[in-house]
Amino acid sequence: MADNEKLGPGEGQGIDIPILPLRNSVFFPGSIMPISVGRPKTLAMVKAVEESGEPIGIVAQKDGTIDDPGPEDLFAMGTTGRIVKALKAGDEGFHLVLQGLKRFRVLSLTQTAPYLRARVVEVKDINADPLKIEALVMNVKKTAREVVTLMPEIPSGAAQFVEGIDDPGHLADLIAANMDVSVEEKMEVLNLVEVTARLETVLELLHRKLEVLKLSNKIDSQVKGEMNKTQREYYLRQQLKAIKEELGEADGTESDLDELEQKLKKAELPAEAEKVSRKELRRLRQMPSSSSEYTVGRTYLEWIADLPWSKFTDDHLEIANVRVVLNEKHYGLEKVKKRIVEYLAVRKLKDDMKGPILCMVGPPGVGKTSLGQSIAQAMGRKFQRISLGGVRDEAEIRGHRRTYVGALPGRIIQGLKKGATKNPVFVLDEIDKLSYDFRGDPASALLEVLDPEQNNTFSDHYLEIPFDLSKVLFIATANQLDPIPPALKDRMEIIEIPGYTHEEKEHIAKDHLIKKSLENHGLSDAQLEFSDDALMKLITDYTREAGVRNLERTINSVVRGVAVLVAEGKTDKTVIAPDDIENYLGPEKFYNEMAARTDTPGVATGLAWTAAGGDILFVEATRMGGKGNLTLTGQLGSVMKESAQAAVSYIRSRGPEFGLPDALWEKHDIHVHVPAGGIPKDGPSAGVTMIVALTSLMTGIQVRSEVAMTGEITLRGNVLPVGGIKEKVLAATRAGVKEVIIPERNKKDLVEVPQEVRDQLTFHFVSKVDEVLDIALVRPPERFAVPPIGIVQDPGTGEAKPS
Repeated sequence: MADNEKLGPGEGQGIDIPILPLRNSVFFPGSIMPISVGRPKTLAMVKAVEESGEPIGIVAQKDGTIDDPGPEDLFAMGTTGRIVKALKAGDEGFHLVLQGLKRFRVLSLTQTAPYLRARVVEVKDINADPLKIEALVMNVKKTAREVVTLMPEIPSGAAQFVEGIDDPGHLADLIAANMDVSVEEKMEVLNLVEVTARLETVLELLHRKLEVLKLSNKIDSQVKGEMNKTQREYYLRQQLKAIKEELGEADGTESDLDELEQKLKKAELPAEAEKVSRKELRRLRQMPSSSSEYTVGRTYLEWIADLPWSKFTDDHLEIANVRVVLNEKHYGLEKVKKRIVEYLAVRKLKDDMKGPILCMVGPPGVGKTSLGQSIAQAMGRKFQRISLGGVRDEAEIRGHRRTYVGALPGRIIQGLKKGATKNPVFVLDEIDKLSYDFRGDPASALLEVLDPEQNNTFSDHYLEIPFDLSKVLFIATANQLDPIPPALKDRMEIIEIPGYTHEEKEHIAKDHLIKKSLENHGLSDAQLEFSDDALMKLITDYTREAGVRNLERTINSVVRGVAVLVAEGKTDKTVIAPDDIENYLGPEKFYNEMAARTDTPGVATGLAWTAAGGDILFVEATRMGGKGNLTLTGQLGSVMKESAQAAVSYIRSRGPEFGLPDALWEKHDIHVHVPAGGIPKDGPSAGVTMIVALTSLMTGIQVRSEVAMTGEITLRGNVLPVGGIKEKVLAATRAGVKEVIIPERNKKDLVEVPQEVRDQLTFHFVSKVDEVLDIALVRPPERFAVPPIGIVQDPGTGEAKPS
């Protein structure tokens, strides 16, 4: 079989050829090897091949001491060859000269007597990166020349022979065949089908051989020439080590590596991590400690040793105790508490359950992050937190590759190392604030972290070893859902946390905030007390928020004021009454402006949802002489502008019923403004507010000051459902609203509103605009007997005309 021949027809299924087991050596394609054979099966094979002329397969034995190898004693990869010459050697033996042809992989042994035969399939080289291969070939040839120069026993023509080889795969095979390395290392080269990897491995073997030769020449013959600094230091250190060992004063490098090896054994690494760490440790033992590579390798192994590969904390599975801890730390938040209790209940019944991946969405200051700490305490787990706000580099999640100077694992792996357990509660704070740039998209990197089907084999770029994250309880927090990419959102269980009611804030202040503030400022409850009325005044007149952060700051301000008095010598207890608050905080910051804002026609109160919870907004409308133009201001989005246009169209279509002729619209311009112009606003839920404000303007009838509303409108006068009902209702309560108009189809959403809030408000459920107008206006637009402002009645026809 010539070098360019194939293995034969049907190579996809393999061909059947005789097998020659080779002891203590590996045969490569393109090589010429003389061997002596004498085992009975091999002699039978040689005689059969001399008659048939077929090619043979040469396969290395795993253990050269075995005389009659079986299938399990042979490597799977071998080389087809032909017997170039066979000379009789005594009565029982042959001297053979073999020529290597092609790589093959053994599919199965088909015969074991009188000699071995196997079905094999050819394995072809893969040239994936020609540019890289060209660079590697140059380096391999250069290093090979240096090795030949340092080995006088090798003929000088060997270097020229190597230079003349053009095929990269053949070059790697030829050099590997002639190197004095172990069978396992040669088999590693033979197994590599991808030429780039094969050249890299051969280059590494050549460099090692080159270093050994240089050091050997220095020690043995003291040849002239100067060694580079690293090699000289290594030689001197080896000599110094030998001297110190003789004196019993050996340095700590080896002992440090031994200690590191013990740490790796105690870490109970999985099989793949153990294999990688052993290989890296062997490299370190052969490397001078002063080398920069040594530092990189050692740091890498220390990271592997310090990670909690098999360390777990035991979960507290007593449901009643978990409920007690959660209730002690947090008031309300029943949805989240219920979900954690459900997880622990299932965990108690099924030990191998994967950790849930929760995402708590709510306005700032409602306790999302601190709730993660309480969950960890209740479950008896370690707590870890990373802030994702402003993170824009994928390497923050997955880590840097070790080729970079100062490379480190990503924040996930760093957090696990810091927590020292494999099953912590891990909070991913502000997941909606992730960004991205040319360095990658961290949100995409989180897809693997937060996917229960994938995170059991999470691969950090620094470690490059799979790490199991399936036992981690991930809790993400966010203020808004919209910025979170859909694919990431789909991997998390969304739990919405609304804002607190006034009563809930009062409970939180009494049970947590005041106690915490007194402790932080060195006071006790024997020195300071807040009356219930004073506390409610702080909540209603000095803060207006969904959470309790500003309330905590306000309480701290009062406590600091009292601390000054105590420091100055006051000994009796200070009781804060409502009238005292102004002395500490100044005049009240918020007041009920609804009555003042809606005391003229054309102003209506709406309810809005924001990232900070619900809020109220005023829609103001006015008119002036003009040509029927509509002006919209207040940083309104396109959807909100369309709601205003739909409201105008609806009222004009009902003009005859309301006594508003088309001439009135044609002679006036209308301006609709939503105050707080510096804040962008959008969404369809202000539709009913727009239509009430415009109707009030055109008819001259005021809007009831105690009423607020929300809902989308259609041109047919239908009121459609909207979102964020709970947050809007809570905002209405905070603003002092007495009655709320909401769409009929949102009635079901009131289930989520606390009962004490529902008891404070009167709800009107509407499905038509007419119902909204009947409730919202001081008097309904009853087919006006008296024309509205700016309209006069023709005494002859009775028609309403513009004045």
